[in-house]
Amino acid sequence: IMIKNFVFDFGGVITVSSRQRAVRAFGSIGVDDADALLSKHHQKGMFSDVESGKVTAAEFCSWLSGHCGRTMTFDDVVEGWTGYVAGVPRERLDMLLRLKERYRVYILTNTNPFMMSWARSPRFTPEGLPLDAFCHKIYASYEIGMLKPDVRIYQYLIDDAGINAAETLFIDDSIANVEAAEQAGMTGMLFYD
Repeated sequence: IMIKNFVFDFGGVITVSSRQRAVRAFGSIGVDDADALLSKHHQKGMFSDVESGKVTAAEFCSWLSGHCGRTMTFDDVVEGWTGYVAGVPRERLDMLLRLKERYRVYILTNTNPFMMSWARSPRFTPEGLPLDAFCHKIYASYEIGMLKPDVRIYQYLIDDAGINAAETLFIDDSIANVEAAEQAGMTGMLFYD
């Protein structure tokens, strides 16, 4: 079987991800217990709820404001979430562009409106290119209403993109996510940063 489609995770695969950096970034906006709240792969509580689309960006800002005892704006929260991004290596973006010339390239990510407001804007790269320029379509958990490793999110992508799972290579830095992609019929590859 020939690979015709590539599906990449975003954080930790396209970007260099740092939980400790995110803890510091959330700390800098006043989230003193960020270390207890943040996870590397699969968020919990309200952080999971905003990534699964159960709560809106406004509801998350309101909750975090109450949690910290100070008003958190959308931009404050963007600053916290983008703390996860320790870098966006140019060679990874160049690889996506080369793949995109010959294959279908998708991004499937557990993410939230705060992270995507940055990634899908000209601020994503020095040249002013958003993440969308590097793939055919972005599948964001909060928009779909499901999180990896729920097998249904992979099936959603397969159906929506109209692709054959057997012709698809899925790359992620979480073994649970890779195994779920394989359950959905894709070939899975674990990425080590």
